[in-house]
Parts: sequence; structure tokens; C-alpha cells
Amino acid sequence: MSEPSAVQSTETSSESVQTSYHIKQSDQGASLEVKDFCLWYGQSQALYNINMSIQKGMVTALIGPSGCGKSTLLRCINRMNDLVDDLRIDGQIRVGDFDIYGPGVDVIALRKRMGMVFQKPNPFAMSIYENVIYPLRVDGVSKKSILDETVERSLRSAALWDEVKDRLDQSALGMSGGQQQRLCIARGIASDPEVLLMDEPCSALDPIATSKIEELIHELREQYTIVIVTHNMQQAARVSDNVGFMYLGKMIEYGETEAMFVNPKRKQTADYITGRFG
Repeated sequence: MSEPSAVQSTETSSESVQTSYHIKQSDQGASLEVKDFCLWYGQSQALYNINMSIQKGMVTALIGPSGCGKSTLLRCINRMNDLVDDLRIDGQIRVGDFDIYGPGVDVIALRKRMGMVFQKPNPFAMSIYENVIYPLRVDGVSKKSILDETVERSLRSAALWDEVKDRLDQSALGMSGGQQQRLCIARGIASDPEVLLMDEPCSALDPIATSKIEELIHELREQYTIVIVTHNMQQAARVSDNVGFMYLGKMIEYGETEAMFVNPKRKQTADYITGRFG
């Protein structure tokens, strides 16, 4: 990886000045670019002028108190918020050379490029095998050799293969919570996405299962760009390369994780990280 480079602070409005500095940069460049992104639900504005460069092959954490817009921003990256009535956006989220909210974008194709892992494990009421290959079934893939290879590859990547390889035909609902979440990760990467979005993936898990998910994130960062929403400051510090602190729909500060936690530039960031509010 190359040395971090300074990013100039961006004044987005008189109400909100986003401070960005020294993001850790990938040799592969940016995977996603969020530029002056705003979102409204009807007349209510939920996101204000978000700017961030999400680096390829790295982990970016979004932190902040409940209701600050972290999950809203995450769901904008694969356009899941399109399902909400009376939604309006401004600004851009760019993947490579195209704006994902531009005219003519194939939203289904976009979502295949963005794997998603939710807050609570949500395996389908079917076998472990069928859970993993569900995205391929949707695409009409039926060749058994391809499905078998995908199951093994995805479960190995999710550090689950050795635990379940002898019971792939059994219901996924019989797995432990931690195993179910790793299965959901395996399902999320089965179609080989570019980006893996994780919305508080450990919030429903015990410390041992949480540790396994964090180890998995470290391993997966070599293959995928990961964006994770978390309320756990220690987890953000452990797993991420860059971190963004959000408050009331605004990106208050965005930068390299170590710098943000050791020497935040904004008082709000320091207060949140040290537990003075949240």
C-alpha cells in the first residue's frame, strides 16, 4: 500500500463542514467515490453533502450514534433505498466511471456487484448448500460443477467449509448464530461482488462469534472492498483502514482510522469516540 495522502477539508455548507484528512490509500485506487451526496425522504432530509473516497481492497467503517445516517448511506451504495417511497437524492456515488444513480443504470446488475450482510443473520429456510448458491439460482445457473465449486469457494472464504462440509444438505436454520452470519457472508460473496456491505454484522452475536467475523473481515479485505457500519468503537479500530464519523446525517470527519482515534480534528468526533455521547 502507498503512503497516505492528505485530502483537503471540504466545506459543504454553513451548517456542516466535513473534515477529511490522510485517508489510507490503496495502490488500486478508489472503489467508490461519494460526491456531495444528499438524500431526502419526502420533505425530511436524511443525508447532507456526503463526500468520501472508499479505497479498493480496504475496510471503511462508518460510526456514529443511532439515527445518524450510517445505514442509510450504506443502503444507498447498492440502491436498496430505492424501495422507499418519496425518495429523492442529489449528488453522486460513482463506481469506476459511472454514477450509480445515473440514467439507464441496471439496478439489478449493480446489486450483484455489491454483496450485502445485514444486522441479524437471515439464512433462508433451505439447506446450507442452497443458501450459498441462491444468487446463482436467481441468475439461472444450473450446472452442478459450477454450483459445487461456488459452494466450496464461498464457504472456505467465509471460514465455514470445515464446519459444514459434511452437512450441506441440512437446514441452515439449525446452525448457530455465528455460523448463520458467516453463511450469509458466504451467500453475499457467492456471485463474486466487488464490494461487500456489512450493516452491524456482529450486533446480534456473542464475543466469540464476533471475533470470528472480525478475523474473517481481515481475510476478506484481500479480495473485496468492505464497508462496515458499526456502533462498536473497538471493532472499528480493530478492523478498518479508514473511518467516517457521522452525526445527524452529516459526515463530520473522515480519515485514516488510527489518526481519527488518536487525534480527531473535530470536538464532536472526540466526544463520541471517548463516550461522552452516543
